[in-house]
Amino acid sequence: MSALETMLGAFREASGCAAAVWEGDAASLVLAAGDVPLPAIADRARLPAPPFHADLPGGVVAVPLGLPARGWVAVQGPGAQAERWARFLAPLCTQLRRREDLEGRTARELAERYEEIDLLHTTAEILGRSVRIGETAALILRAISDAVGARTGLVWMHDAATDRLTCLAAQGLPREDVAALPSGDLFAVSARAFRERAPVLVPADEAVADAEAVVRDGELLAVPVVWAGSGDTAPLGVVVLSARRGRLPFAPGDVALVSAVAAQLGIAIQNAALVRDSADRREFSREMQLAHDLQMKLLPKPGVVAPEATAAARVVPAEQVGGDFYHLFRLSGGRTGVMIGDVSGHGYRAAMIMALALSAAAIHAQLAPDPGTMLAGLAESLADELEQTEMFLTACYVVLDPAQETLQWANAGHPHAWVVDDQGAVARLGATAAPLGMTAHVPPSQAMAWRAGHDLLVCCTDGIPDARNRKGAKFGEPRLLDLVARHRTEAPSHVVERVFDAVRRHVTDTPGRDDLTLVVVRT
Repeated sequence: MSALETMLGAFREASGCAAAVWEGDAASLVLAAGDVPLPAIADRARLPAPPFHADLPGGVVAVPLGLPARGWVAVQGPGAQAERWARFLAPLCTQLRRREDLEGRTARELAERYEEIDLLHTTAEILGRSVRIGETAALILRAISDAVGARTGLVWMHDAATDRLTCLAAQGLPREDVAALPSGDLFAVSARAFRERAPVLVPADEAVADAEAVVRDGELLAVPVVWAGSGDTAPLGVVVLSARRGRLPFAPGDVALVSAVAAQLGIAIQNAALVRDSADRREFSREMQLAHDLQMKLLPKPGVVAPEATAAARVVPAEQVGGDFYHLFRLSGGRTGVMIGDVSGHGYRAAMIMALALSAAAIHAQLAPDPGTMLAGLAESLADELEQTEMFLTACYVVLDPAQETLQWANAGHPHAWVVDDQGAVARLGATAAPLGMTAHVPPSQAMAWRAGHDLLVCCTDGIPDARNRKGAKFGEPRLLDLVARHRTEAPSHVVERVFDAVRRHVTDTPGRDDLTLVVVRT
């Protein structure tokens, strides 16, 4: 029974009057809830438009609902009393329908994002294994085929020596049945996606090349596998999917999901080639740095929280792939959410946990009533991956509410988060629990006063205070906070710039040991 049905039933018991909600326009009414019969066709022309009410036969009074529903609240009872009850019920029913609509949209979004998160978990696990690139491609192809409901698929890899696309993995057919395909073939969909470095979607009635016909059944999707680095993209191959269950077309979300996984596959292919072709570990580390840069593109632009807040953020990666991240959210009621985190260790596993944390946090931040609940949901989403990898994650999540003049936070073992007021006083947002993955205990929320236009939120990862010069001396937390306090009245972007300038002067040409991440926010 819906909440609307429950409320109307309680209303009838309390008032003795029957009530109902009719939805639709006068020509196509349906009974959404309650037990007042629908009006006759002839009477529907008398249904009112806001802000009026209508008296219908049988002692029924109808009052229009507000948005988003189109319809009316109907009450059956004595005339004046029925009208008062109907006007009383209309806003309540409207609010319930709005809530049900929001819950429905949230459920659909969670269902859509769950598929994405689940696939990211799968690809993270696959990429973390020490397997040959052919086996990796076959496992990823199977996972992405299952995710989008495709029964057949191919992974082409470009052979630079012959300039042909060769079959690296196949799903739903023997790999031996797939012939090589020239990358310059003007009629091949896969070759076109490879050359243009963009997805190509071909309707069921459009012809394809003979080499692709073995996989083709209905609509066909070809997505390029690229390697992004040094400011350019290099095509490496193509993922092809077809024979979707139910003969359904591929949706835009399917194309985006396949493209995201193809990018990860591109990293795996490129790095497999580096391991195979180069014994120089420094060159390998440089390519890992490019992979880190690709992961950093997942981070939001600071402008996403405007105009409610002014934010600035910067991440300077170290040589290895790492797990530093931040996130920014526009929340209801003019609130702003700020998150910073650091995954233990380096490498693909840390980078993939970072990507999973960003994706999961985007869902939980919009649904959670407070920061502690948000980090609890994040911990649950990442629990299996953190346990399997024996890694952990420090995270601090802050919600700024200028209207209520409050700051709420929950801190899972992240040591570097502060509020600097307009007098230069510093208050630490201390840890309320251990890092995620180290304990089942989740951090509770805490609160303090927040003055919009006066206070400054400052969060960083340990790479900044731990940055060392040639003598091994750290930059230090006191120096960082003193610098922020002296420039607290400046724009957040200027504060970030001054901190990184000071760190650069301190370390000079000393190689960085860790990623450097800083977020500064003012409302």
